[in-house]
Amino acid sequence: MGNLADVERTEAPRESRTLSERMRSARERALAFPWSLRARIVAYVIGLLAVATILFVAVTTTVLDIRLDNRIDAELSQESQELRRLVAGTDPRTGKPFAMDVKRIFDVYFERNVPSRNEAMIAFVKGKPYKRSEPVVPYRLDLDPELVARWSGLTQVRRGHVSTPAGRVEYLAVPITIGGRPEAVFVAATFRDLLQDDYDATVFAAGMVGLGVLLLGSLLAWRLADRVVDPVTRLTTTARTISETDLSRRIPVEGRDEVAQQAATFNEMLERLERAFQEQRQFLDDAGHELRTPLTIVLGNLELLPDDPVERQETVDLLTDELERMSRIVHDLLLLAKREQPDFLQLDTVDVGALTDELASKASALAPREWIVESRGQGLVVGDRQRLTEAMLQLAENAARHSGEDGPIRIGSSVAGDTARLWVRDEGAGIAPEDRERIFERFRRGGDGRRTVGSGLGLAIVKAIAEAHGGRAEVESELGRGSTFTIVIPVDQQRGEELV
Repeated sequence: MGNLADVERTEAPRESRTLSERMRSARERALAFPWSLRARIVAYVIGLLAVATILFVAVTTTVLDIRLDNRIDAELSQESQELRRLVAGTDPRTGKPFAMDVKRIFDVYFERNVPSRNEAMIAFVKGKPYKRSEPVVPYRLDLDPELVARWSGLTQVRRGHVSTPAGRVEYLAVPITIGGRPEAVFVAATFRDLLQDDYDATVFAAGMVGLGVLLLGSLLAWRLADRVVDPVTRLTTTARTISETDLSRRIPVEGRDEVAQQAATFNEMLERLERAFQEQRQFLDDAGHELRTPLTIVLGNLELLPDDPVERQETVDLLTDELERMSRIVHDLLLLAKREQPDFLQLDTVDVGALTDELASKASALAPREWIVESRGQGLVVGDRQRLTEAMLQLAENAARHSGEDGPIRIGSSVAGDTARLWVRDEGAGIAPEDRERIFERFRRGGDGRRTVGSGLGLAIVKAIAEAHGGRAEVESELGRGSTFTIVIPVDQQRGEELV
C-alpha cells in the first residue's frame, strides 16, 4: 500500500505538469499563429469589398448589355418604320403615290436618311444590290456574297446577327411587297462592336471606381482593425503583466464605444480583484497575528506545566481560556467567510417590535446592567431573525464591555417608510472620530486603549450581517458621552441596493 501511494503521489504531479505543458503549448501555438485578429478583420472587409466590386461590375455589364440590345432594336425598328411610312406616302417630286416604282422609294429614302457611324443600310431590288448608305462603316456588307445571298431573296421579316471581319453585326431585313409580290428587300444593320466600345469604357470606369473603393476600404479596414485590436492587445499585455503581488496596472480608456466599455469593465474587474487580494492579504496577516499569541501562550505553558496540582489547575484554566478564545476567533472567521454564500441568510418576515423585546431580554443576561428599551418599532421586515439577533447582541456585548459598570444601555428600533433601524446606545467613553470607520474592519479596535478585549471581529460581523441584508452599519459617538451603533436595513430586500 505504501508503494502504491508513493506511485500515486509521483504520478499526480507528472499528470499536472503534462496538462500544464499542453495548455502552455496550445497558448504558444495560438500566439504564434500568423492569422491574427487584425488580419482576419482586414481579410473579411477586403473580401466583402472585392465581392461587392465584382458584383457591381457584373451588374453594370449586364445592365449595359441589355440597354445596348434595346438601343439596337430601337434603331433598327425606327429605320424600318420610316421606310414603311415612305412606302405608304407620296412621291415628293410628283405628289402622287409611289405606285409600282420601288427604286424611286429607295432613292427618296436614302436621300432623306443619313446613317450614324455604326449603321449601314442596303436596298436589294429583284435579288440584286440596288443602293446602300454612304460607306462610313468599317466593312462593306453589300460586297459580301454570303450576306447578299442571305438577304436578297427574303420574303419575310428577319431579325438576326452575323459575324463579319469588323465584328458582330445586328440586322433587320424587311421585304417590300408591291402588288402582292416581293419586289425588294431593305436591310438595316448595326455594327455592335462600335457601340460596345462606348459601353466597355463605361464598364471600365465602373471597375476603376470599384477598385478605388476597394483600396480605400482596405485602408479604412486596417485602421478599423487597429482601433479594435489595439485595446485587446493592451488588455492582453496588461493581463500578462499582472501578478498576485501587482494588480495596479490599468488599461487606458479612450472614447465611449464598445471597446472603451470593455477596457473600463476590465479595469473595474482589476480594481475588484486588487481590493479582494488586499483584503485577503490583510486578513491572513491579521488572522496569523491574532492566532499566534494564544498559540504561543498555550505552547509555552504546556512546556512548563507545573507539578503542583493547584498551579497545574491554574495553568489548565489559562490554557482553556486561550483555546476558547482561539475557538471564538475561528468561529468568527468562518462566519465572515460565509457572508458571500447564498445561504448566509435565511430570510423570513420579522416583527421589529417583537425582535426588540427579545433582544432586550437576551441582552440582560450578558451583564448585570440596566437594559432599557428606548424605542420599539412597529412593522415587519424581510430579514434573518437569527443573524439580526447575533449582530445586535454583538453590539450589546460591545456596549457592556466598554461603557463602565453601572451606566444604562439602551436598545431601540424604528420603522419609517422603506427603512428599519435597530440600535444600541451606551454612555461610555465614546470613540474618536478617526477610529469610527476603521473599527468595523477585521481585527481593528478603537484607539483609546480600552477596546482590547475580544477577537476584534465583532463589529466586522455586524457590518457583514447588515450588508448581507442590503443595509449598512453606522456609529455615532461623542468622546465622554457614549456611542450609538445602528443597523440600517431595508424593509423589503428589493430595496437593499438603495441603502448601500
